[in-house]
Amino acid sequence: MKKILSYGLTSLVISCLSIAAYHFSGIGKQVVRVEQENPTPAVTARHVSYDFPEGYTPPDFRLAAERAMSAVVHIKTYHRVIQRRSDPFYDFFGYRPRHQNRESISTGSGVIIDSKGYIVTNNHVVKGADKIEVTLFDNRSYPATLIGTDPSTDLGLLRIEADNLPTVAFANSDEAQVGQWVLAVGNPFNLASTATAGIVSAIGRDLEIIKDEMAIESFIQTDAAVNPGNSGGALVNLQGKLMGINTAIASPTGVYAGYAFAVPANIVSKVIDDLRDYGTVQRGFFGLAFYRNLNTNISKELGLNITEGVLVDRLYAEGAAQKAGIKTGDVIVQIDNHEVKNDAKMLELEGRYRPGDEVSMIVNRAGKRKSFTLKLTNQYGTTKLLGSDRNEVLSQLGIELKDLPQRFLDKYGMDSGVYISKIVPGKISQSTKMRENFIVLRVDDREATSSADLLKYFENAKGNVKLEGFYEGDRYIYSYNIEL
Repeated sequence: MKKILSYGLTSLVISCLSIAAYHFSGIGKQVVRVEQENPTPAVTARHVSYDFPEGYTPPDFRLAAERAMSAVVHIKTYHRVIQRRSDPFYDFFGYRPRHQNRESISTGSGVIIDSKGYIVTNNHVVKGADKIEVTLFDNRSYPATLIGTDPSTDLGLLRIEADNLPTVAFANSDEAQVGQWVLAVGNPFNLASTATAGIVSAIGRDLEIIKDEMAIESFIQTDAAVNPGNSGGALVNLQGKLMGINTAIASPTGVYAGYAFAVPANIVSKVIDDLRDYGTVQRGFFGLAFYRNLNTNISKELGLNITEGVLVDRLYAEGAAQKAGIKTGDVIVQIDNHEVKNDAKMLELEGRYRPGDEVSMIVNRAGKRKSFTLKLTNQYGTTKLLGSDRNEVLSQLGIELKDLPQRFLDKYGMDSGVYISKIVPGKISQSTKMRENFIVLRVDDREATSSADLLKYFENAKGNVKLEGFYEGDRYIYSYNIEL
């Protein structure tokens, strides 16, 4: 027993000595090496001094904001949307489908350009509206009447019953220069009276976004932040003068992504004058059927020493250009002392004239400059102004009347008839749920035979007037009461 205990104690001592020797020898230890990296080199910021031209002062937007913001309004439009309510019982037995009316609301901006209540905005802001409401900078609200629109420039003109309103003066947009400071004022995302600053980043920009056969696009491009709700708002210079009407943005997301576009003030001024005075835009035409921008390849083919201008490919017979002596193959380089480098500029200039105006045009013909004088016509080939006989009663009612075409008369067995072809904000849209293309059968139990007959009745009527009629494809008779 003693021997066993002696051997065990000896083994334990030997094991302890072995472990101690291993520990202090460093065998089996993990070695971690920490390397000191060189610190990131520091760069000392240096102050760089620039010599500005004599008299230069940094831009200050306070004056522009003060002048513009009080004249920029918030526009709210209301649209009636008719939705069919599906009902299998009614559908199965052939009853008339039930409809549910709901109201859609959109917002935008506008600019007061006359102290008597005239406001310019975009056509796409007010298009199809059943009711328009305008809120001023001081939070006063008014119902607005639509005076007219011009789809070719995406402009519209409203009026509210108010006087002594703040206005924005017009600048000469021909003087816009790339790099010039501008301020965009409007109501983005329903945020009233918002101003953003930027520069003019390009002029004469053609985006092909206006879907009209006579579209005029020669936008002022800016990098001032413009978002949904800014449409119809003001683009002003540092003096607070109107350079253009903010209309569109270039964006893959639908919100501001760097560039915005405004209709130039010189186009705006002419369009709103026409809408106010005639109810429609008076546009003079050069009489060019086909044309294209000059470039290096075309210039080489024609043996020309220029690469900018508009090449005339075809002329309208008896149009202004042909009558003046312009020929196919001519390159338009100047119109009334304005240099023409592309078709966007040419169309912008064309949009400033009315039928009957005389215009000086310089072309490059086989390397030589030749000057011509064009007397412009309307789209029908005459110098007559259109819509100068606009009827005030129809403007107040907010409708347009047309005689029924023969196919309708044959279809419904009628000898004559009249229908309401267009409805814009006015008494009828505000007091009834009438829709466009309403076929009028009777007015106050009197047969409506023609547009001239119905108009004459409206002009002489007083008090309540009842219209009865129907819609194509609908077997019900509708009745609407109007207060004259």
